[in-house]
Amino acid sequence: MHGPGTMFDKILQFEQALAEFTGAPYAVMTDCGTHAIELCLRYDQVKECKFTPYTYLSIPMTMHKLGIKYEYLDQAWQRWVGEYPFIGTRVWDSARRLEKGMYQPGTMQCLSFGHTKILGIGRGGAILLDDVEAYDTMLAQRYDGRDLTIAPWQSQQVFRVGYHYKPTIEEAILGIELLPKIQPGIQDVSYPDLRKITIVP
Repeated sequence: MHGPGTMFDKILQFEQALAEFTGAPYAVMTDCGTHAIELCLRYDQVKECKFTPYTYLSIPMTMHKLGIKYEYLDQAWQRWVGEYPFIGTRVWDSARRLEKGMYQPGTMQCLSFGHTKILGIGRGGAILLDDVEAYDTMLAQRYDGRDLTIAPWQSQQVFRVGYHYKPTIEEAILGIELLPKIQPGIQDVSYPDLRKITIVP
């Protein structure tokens, strides 16, 4: 989806470096970790799932946005370090983990690059995956359905439904600079119990 010599080369370069670092065949950079998760849930047309109640508020908000029926787990995976799965799917929230060779085959692991994360770009996220069809689809979806080999974009005639979840070239450049310098690891961060809140329309 990227043409040689385009303004998007830095994004491709960061994605390739991230894939090599984590052991994933493919990586798709997004504007944030929550949108990475959303793209995966949309692609797999997830209708229901279960996950830990100890996570960030944007996760149940995304479930409401997509009309996904969800339940909070009572026992297993309540407390987590680094990452947790959405039970019943192949999607993982790996916002607090970034290690060499961390990729788990057959999954879609979603990363976050906020200021408090291991790769603290300040903004951005990514999807690690080995499904080439999902990779091709989400590359276009995260950038308004655009095929980035076509310029100007007005020359493109057919668009998949897409979302304005694009990373910036500046974020990719910073990611390229910081990735070799990070201290890889798993973060243990305390989140509130979301079972104690109510979300209303």
